[in-house]
Amino acid sequence: MDLVNYQATPIQSLSENLNNNAFYIKRDDLLPISFGGNKARKAVLFFEDLILERSDCVVTYGSSSSNHCRVIANIAAAKGIPCHIIAPTESSYPTSNSKMIKLFGAFVTKCPVSQVSNMIESKMDELKAKGYKPYFIQGGGHGDIGTQSYINAYEEILDYEKLTSMYFDYIFHTTGTGTTQAGLVCGKILHGDEREIIGISNARKNPYGSKFVLDSVNSYLLCQDKDLIKSEAIAFIDDYVLDGYGSYNDKILQTVRDVLINDGIPMDTTYTGKAFWGMKEYIKKNYITDKKILFIHTGGTPLFFDKLEDLNDER
Repeated sequence: MDLVNYQATPIQSLSENLNNNAFYIKRDDLLPISFGGNKARKAVLFFEDLILERSDCVVTYGSSSSNHCRVIANIAAAKGIPCHIIAPTESSYPTSNSKMIKLFGAFVTKCPVSQVSNMIESKMDELKAKGYKPYFIQGGGHGDIGTQSYINAYEEILDYEKLTSMYFDYIFHTTGTGTTQAGLVCGKILHGDEREIIGISNARKNPYGSKFVLDSVNSYLLCQDKDLIKSEAIAFIDDYVLDGYGSYNDKILQTVRDVLINDGIPMDTTYTGKAFWGMKEYIKKNYITDKKILFIHTGGTPLFFDKLEDLNDER
């Protein structure tokens, strides 16, 4: 599996024209690694670091719906190294991702969410005692390496703008563990841009959610010897989380249908479809008009198929 030599993901126009805005989408779901997505973009850099560290197994954390865990398990299997996943029992149920994690031969240890930290520490100690040199990746690819991956993505956006003489006024995306948004914000800061980076939360609420992103941004800026920023610089929108992670409503289902039918692009109800719906609600609420808007498709295509029956129920 080639983890390095992929091209910048394409940006294409969408049929959506809410409030006379022009909508575009960056197709990170087309990254050529395990259904793509932001987790694949991050995993590339984590596995480069794993190789530099000469580690011989990987440990990470996530739910049964986790795109992150599916990608990590896939790359580990391709490289022939053991992959251990710590999964909270509260969110462990069959999904397309969990079935693929099993296919890739990952070792899944389930425990109550309150015991996850202790279980991770225990698993790391157990592997070291067996002679392994384990490499730990935080859930969702959190950390400076994950942040760097979306600075790279931001620079791809700049290249597109230069090539097309276009400028995006807003960049929207789904935000969860925070490193995708942190990377985009850092990219904006490092290049001195003024555009709006809007993260639509799929689960976390403020102030915790925005603080998570802020901490990630400042962690990276500190390493680059740059001035730190304050919380006001983070647009972490928690108005559309509904009942939390994985929850969705009829409007989100309709959003997923519309984008698939009109533009041929699959989204899911947990991440991208929920964020796309939230973006539209935010645009209406804030009277945003006549702007160029970029939405980043951060992947999760397998989860689209988990809700295919629900998408057909009202047709």
